[in-house]
Amino acid sequence: MTPIETLAPAFSAVIQAQAALSLEVADYRGVDDATLLELTRLSANQQRLANSLSAVLAGEVARRSAPSLGKNGLAQRTGHRTPEELFRATTGSTARDAVTAVKIGQIASDTADAAAGVPVVDPATGELVASILPWLHCVGRAVTAGTLPIAAAESIRNGLGRPSENVPQQRLAEAAALLCDEAALLDADRLFRRARELRDELDEAGIVDREAARHEQRSLRFRRLPNGMARLVWELDPETSACVGELYDRATSPRRGGPRFVSGDSEAQEQRILADTRTTEQLASDVFVQLLRQGADADSSQLLGSGAPVVRVLVAATALAERAGHGRLEAQADAVSIETIERAVCAGAATLIRLDGDGQPLDVGREQRLFTRAQRIALAVRDGGCMVNGCERPPSWCECHHIEHWVRDGGKTNIADGILLCKHHHLLLHNAHWEIVRRGSHYWLIPPPDVDPRQVPIEMRSKSAALRDFRAEQGRVAEECAG
Repeated sequence: MTPIETLAPAFSAVIQAQAALSLEVADYRGVDDATLLELTRLSANQQRLANSLSAVLAGEVARRSAPSLGKNGLAQRTGHRTPEELFRATTGSTARDAVTAVKIGQIASDTADAAAGVPVVDPATGELVASILPWLHCVGRAVTAGTLPIAAAESIRNGLGRPSENVPQQRLAEAAALLCDEAALLDADRLFRRARELRDELDEAGIVDREAARHEQRSLRFRRLPNGMARLVWELDPETSACVGELYDRATSPRRGGPRFVSGDSEAQEQRILADTRTTEQLASDVFVQLLRQGADADSSQLLGSGAPVVRVLVAATALAERAGHGRLEAQADAVSIETIERAVCAGAATLIRLDGDGQPLDVGREQRLFTRAQRIALAVRDGGCMVNGCERPPSWCECHHIEHWVRDGGKTNIADGILLCKHHHLLLHNAHWEIVRRGSHYWLIPPPDVDPRQVPIEMRSKSAALRDFRAEQGRVAEECAG
């Protein structure tokens, strides 16, 4: 058998061997401390090898999804924006782990090509391209040898940075080799700090450049969590950190540092903070939310263009009238109490959207090219975000797509034949010849023949928790009537 023919059987053998390992807690309660630590080390070795294998596969997924291939790349052909997204969907990993696997996999792939003397060729143009990160070839070799965890490889990559006028590739390659040796004694976090130390030693003259690079790395990311909460990840450059940190300290320092010798208004303020029943973290969260609300409304014409934040609430009219049941916040998975809905409605305007028996919003717009604002609101209630399975883009990120194309099919701008798609999937439908069909109040995605020769329809499911509530209520009413 060829090496390629042995891959699948080898995978199966490994999986069968691992399945033989006990997962019973009781089996490990009886072992002594030395055995427990040895088993932990063996488990870490097994995990490192598995992660290295994932990185190698992720690197090949990335190679076959090169941006130069456009819609013919593996990720685009299978309906994903990026190789990271494809790898995440295939493996069930987190977004962060998928990004790391792809980055380290690309280094491993590049290293293998260099070691074999294989020229790196652009898969779309056939042109020779330069090696990606040649100073990290020792990292690639260590990963594929199973001696360097991919978390450690990512620490070396991030910590050393890229070559500069003061630090040529060869110096970085030497530093990377040293770090690969030291990785056996350091965890990934300490290895990153060690890599930063080496970079500083190599490039003392580059302080200004590194400061500028840190400024370029500033970012703010908003992520919705599966439990209904959300996480704001804010990477601050040192100057911004000084500003935000001062505000944070001002809001929380009495809690964190204890009472100090203050007087007058400052003393009264500190006493109020100390007496507050909220935790320090809750207090800081509430202070910053209020700062954002006030700031957004202070001069909206210059900053955000639309005044204070607008939060759309979804609730059945009967629930609101009877003060029973619950409601929803748009793009949020978890229900909220009727009291929260009443408070939100009291603070803003309310729009009535009527649904038919199937949960389909009744058309509220005119027959024109673009969907009206009222129609977009109705689609947001019905779809809850991009309707492509696995896509998590909320309604605010989506565009309205005509199932029967406006130009090609003479389609109408009505709600039943409209659907919410994020920009990526909207472009995918138009450019890669995917189609959507409607059967009653259900929608089906039809892949093009080059993706699925049989073109088996894929049911598209609404992300709207409010729509699920409506259908559940319809079922309850039907049961009561039948009884």
